Amino acid sequence: MPSFDVVSEVDRQELRNAVDQAQREIATRFDFKNTDSSIEQANLVLTLRTVSEDRLAALRTVIEEKLVKRGVSLKGLDYGKIEEATQNSVRQVLTIAVGISSDKAREINKMIKEKGAKGISSQTQGDSVRVTGKKRDDLQGIIATLKGADLGIPLQFENFRG
Repeated sequence: MPSFDVVSEVDRQELRNAVDQAQREIATRFDFKNTDSSIEQANLVLTLRTVSEDRLAALRTVIEEKLVKRGVSLKGLDYGKIEEATQNSVRQVLTIAVGISSDKAREINKMIKEKGAKGISSQTQGDSVRVTGKKRDDLQGIIATLKGADLGIPLQFENFRG
């Protein structure tokens, strides 16, 4: 019986590469000179630091451009609030969401039940959703439906077995 898994993951190496490229651009750009701007990465948490909120907006733009260029979806970014930091600087924490939460999994299962053809079933397995069906074409229709839906998280489709 054909099946596939719906997952929400981030390529951590591409994330690291995007952060490195953004740091290099910040070091060379004139508008970031003498602003002590930085992007620090701790696993899936990015901390942006700079002198003012307008520089912070520019810093956010730089990191978003690099993430998009490296194929990392911006849907998974969760922006923390802007905080005052030491020495007249501001900081913002960006968290990258990985995995499908139980609420999102319920929403995906409901969507599959509503729009799916007869004989298609789905079940939540940890932080992924397994979809099974009788025909490959029906499963490809489900993939198209999920790609078109705006669920607020990046989705990937793995382990397609015929």
